[in-house]
Amino acid sequence: MITNKHSITLTLAPDDDFRYSEALRTLRTNLLFSGSRVKNILITSTAPNEGKSTISFDLARVFAESGKRTLYVDCDIRKSEFIKVHQIQGPTVGLSQILTGQVAIEDSFYYDEKLPNLDLILAGPFSPNATELFEDEMCDQLFQFIKEENYDIVILDTAPIGTVIDAAILTKYADGAALVVESEVTSRRLFQRAKEQLDRTGVRFLGVILNKVNMTKGGYYNSYYKKYGKKYEKYGYGYGSSSKESTT
Repeated sequence: MITNKHSITLTLAPDDDFRYSEALRTLRTNLLFSGSRVKNILITSTAPNEGKSTISFDLARVFAESGKRTLYVDCDIRKSEFIKVHQIQGPTVGLSQILTGQVAIEDSFYYDEKLPNLDLILAGPFSPNATELFEDEMCDQLFQFIKEENYDIVILDTAPIGTVIDAAILTKYADGAALVVESEVTSRRLFQRAKEQLDRTGVRFLGVILNKVNMTKGGYYNSYYKKYGKKYEKYGYGYGSSSKESTT
C-alpha cells in the first residue's frame, strides 16, 4: 500500500484551447471503448519532439477529471523534461531510483492538490542503462505493486520507440499502446518502422494520435490531412492543435 504520497506543485499550461481539450476528451472516450481490460496504456512516438509527453500527461489529467483513479508514470528515464516543463521545485525521487533499489516503491508516489484522482511517478535522475533497468526484476515488482493498487487507468509515458527500445520492453506491462505522430512532420517510413516495432511485441495497438494538427489551414480536414492523413486513418484519429505547446 502507498504509505506516504508526496505533495508537489505543478505549473500547468492555461487550459484555454477548447479544440485541444475537446480532442483529449474524445481520445479518452475512444480509449474507454477499447474495453474494460484496457487499463495500462502505453504511449510512445516515432521520434522526439512530437508532443508525446504533453499528450500523455494531459490525457492522464482528463481521465482523472472524469473521476477515474489515474496514475501517470514518466518512463522516459533517459531524457525526461517533466520536472523542467512543470517547474517542480525541491528534491524528488523517481523511477530510475525505484528500479535501482535506492527508494522504496511505496514512497515514490506524488500528487498535486489541484489535480484530484491523479497520482504520479516521476522519472528520477537520468539513467544511461535504461534497457537493463526495465528488464530487471524490480520493474516486475513495481508493476505488480501498481496492479495491487487497483488504479482505473495507468498512463505509461515512454521514450520514442523509433529512437530507443525502452517502449518495446515496457509493452509487457501494458494492455494497449498508442503511437503519437506529428502532423506534417512524421514521414511514412518512420511511422511504419515504429508501428512494426510495436507489432513485434504483440501488444494490442490502440491507434495513432495525430498531434499538432494545424487547425488554421482550412479547418480540421485541411489540405495536408486530405492528402496524407489516409496513411494513418486505418490506425486511429487526429487530435491536437498547432496552438498547443508540446514536449517530447
